[in-house]
Parts: sequence; structure tokens; C-alpha cells
Amino acid sequence: MFERLGDEDVCYLTTTGRTSGKPHQIEIWFGLRDGTLYLLSGGGDSADWVRNVRKHAAVTVRIGSRTASAEARIIRPNTAEDAAARELLDGKYMGWRAGKKLSSWARGALPVAIDVSGGRLRRPRRRAPAAGRP
Repeated sequence: MFERLGDEDVCYLTTTGRTSGKPHQIEIWFGLRDGTLYLLSGGGDSADWVRNVRKHAAVTVRIGSRTASAEARIIRPNTAEDAAARELLDGKYMGWRAGKKLSSWARGALPVAIDVSGGRLRRPRRRAPAAGRP
């Protein structure tokens, strides 16, 4: 269901604070392929959201009006998925094309994957009108 939203500019990722236990939401660039959402952390392992994911993999992702609960994982370096995630996001945001060198952002960032194909997808709830209101 998210596939139709792959052209959106950003998604909203909510993690659980590793020390506070409170929800933390960020706006972040993303790529979507075959039911997996890919993110690149320009701050690498030191990014707060990555540190939260390492402690609590359960996340919530919102793209447009769609929201899903899923688990995030750090992609193993030097794998086909690692290269594909970098190319996907660099192509979407930096204009990368096959045969060109990846941007310094894509080369140096830490890739994270979130499988949203099995996540509980939900639409925002509509509020019932208050009593006496149409």
C-alpha cells in the first residue's frame, strides 16, 4: 500500500527514546522498493534516531496519510542491499544514475531498512461528530 506513496518527499519516523522511553518523531528522506522502506542516516551511528533503533527496533512510519508499525534494522555493510539502498536514495534525491559515482552523502551515510509490507497499515481515524453536531 505504501508503494503508491514512494514519490512523496519525506516520511515521518517515530522511534522510542533509548533512555526516556518516549516517542521521538523525525522527518526524513526515504526510498521504497518491494515493500521495504530505506533510510540513510547522514549522521551514521551517532544520529539519535539510529541509536534509538539499535535499542528498540519497533518503529512507526507515516507517509502521507498512511501509517505502519514495523521493525527497523541496520543494513549490513558491503552487501547487495547496502548498495541498492544507497543507489535508491541517491537517485531519488541527488540525481544519481547507473555508471555515475554516488554522492558523498550516499557513500558516507548509514543505511537502515524497514519492512513495511508486513506492517500494520492504518489510515487516520475519523473523529465522530460531537453530540448534537452534524
